[in-house]
Amino acid sequence: MDYLVVTFWALIGSVFSLIGGLLLISNAKLCTVAVRYGLPFGAGALLAAAFIGVLPEAVEGSNIHQALLFALGGFLIFFLLERFLGWFHRHEDHHHHEVRGSSSQSQQWLVIIGDTLHNAIDGVALGAAFLIDPAVGIGAALAVAAHEIPQEIGDFSILLGKGMKPRRVVIVSLVSALATVVAALATYAIGDTAGINPAPLLAVAAGFFIYIAASDIIPDIHEKPRREGDIQAIMLIVGVMLIGLVITLTPHTHAEAGHGEHHDHPTHLEDVVDEHEHDDGHDSDSHDHE
Repeated sequence: MDYLVVTFWALIGSVFSLIGGLLLISNAKLCTVAVRYGLPFGAGALLAAAFIGVLPEAVEGSNIHQALLFALGGFLIFFLLERFLGWFHRHEDHHHHEVRGSSSQSQQWLVIIGDTLHNAIDGVALGAAFLIDPAVGIGAALAVAAHEIPQEIGDFSILLGKGMKPRRVVIVSLVSALATVVAALATYAIGDTAGINPAPLLAVAAGFFIYIAASDIIPDIHEKPRREGDIQAIMLIVGVMLIGLVITLTPHTHAEAGHGEHHDHPTHLEDVVDEHEHDDGHDSDSHDHE
């Protein structure tokens, strides 16, 4: 049953995001609006997933210094990948429906390979999140979907601009999106059977999420005219609040990797006090018996 849950939410975070690309094919004007306000919303969603869901669990699964070190490592790794490979976030292309340059097949495949790698990394993050806490996994899946919907519009526009036929763009994008599902299930299966601590992977994923929002989307908001920039800033905050609310309200159960056991952890101060008093009472009884 756990594998079905992971599969379902991985599909939400990947295949569902193709709705953005389909929107481009059917309605270019609506697509422009979706990109303009969907990207900052997705940035806010990723920030909420990183700071409210993923990082706290990474800290709890290891320690704060190790978790922050891995998060910084994830941030720098994706910075270098984007810097030297140019695969992850073709930010300038998000805002153009026509892409200048050659429409060679090699360039098409570069875009596809880069997008597939990006999707696979999302899948690893989702699988690791579900290993620790389903609530964090759901929040991460929704955040990924919120970011991927407008991004897929950019990917569709690049491939269409390079001469690929719309039907083939849809098929190729669907296959690429399935990399998220495969990577999520593989990560979850390995962690579940081998008992691998997913905390480092979660920290790296947090660094990835923070990098996307901080380097790619937030600077663009500051460059917009005052009115448009203010609306985009509001959309970013809405994304933070909505995904943060989902993570907070979803029941939290920690799964012990490799054993499939779950235990609820207290969500209120009174629960912690009650547990402490119960333990004290139990200890007192033990002393009385002695």
